[in-house]
Amino acid sequence: MSKGNPQIYHYLRRYQEDPTSRVFAPLAEAYRRAGLLEEALEICRDGLRIHPHFIGGRVALARALFDKGEYQEVVKELEPILLDAPDNLVAQKLVAESYLILGRLSQALAAYKVLLFFMPADHEIAQLVKEIETKSYEDGSMLLVKDPVQLKNLNNFAVVGAKDALSHDPEVLRTEWVKRVEVLQSLLIRVQRFKLAKSV
Repeated sequence: MSKGNPQIYHYLRRYQEDPTSRVFAPLAEAYRRAGLLEEALEICRDGLRIHPHFIGGRVALARALFDKGEYQEVVKELEPILLDAPDNLVAQKLVAESYLILGRLSQALAAYKVLLFFMPADHEIAQLVKEIETKSYEDGSMLLVKDPVQLKNLNNFAVVGAKDALSHDPEVLRTEWVKRVEVLQSLLIRVQRFKLAKSV
């Protein structure tokens, strides 16, 4: 399989010459692009045992995990990197999309806003930020406070669990969850369109 793919063969030959080199990252990426996710994950994990702080290797691992649908693992892998390097746009985008797929809208919004900060001319990301923000305010997962007095009074609110904050009427609950699923689906469609537009 590797010999049929010149890119894989190129990196694999270099990796075999020196298994301690950082060439494992582009080799893993070549495996990922060829759809060989298990090989990509294995080579990344082997390489990261030798180079645990190599950001390129961590991002290559996260890309393979994302393609495999392991979104929680993507977040776990990249959050520490983004604390020190928020301008790593590949990592930031992977985390933003993973948050969105996991339904963590406020964190997805924050990650997309960081992307927009570094790419202010990107209208697709700007539109996505606007839509997530609007939906978050609509479903109450975010609160817009303009009045400083209001902000001060937030400390007086009683905190209750999410279960107690919902209606106990099964029909109302069902309607609310259907609405939330529809919102999430519409946002995921936007992300998919954004990814397709960028790949063209």
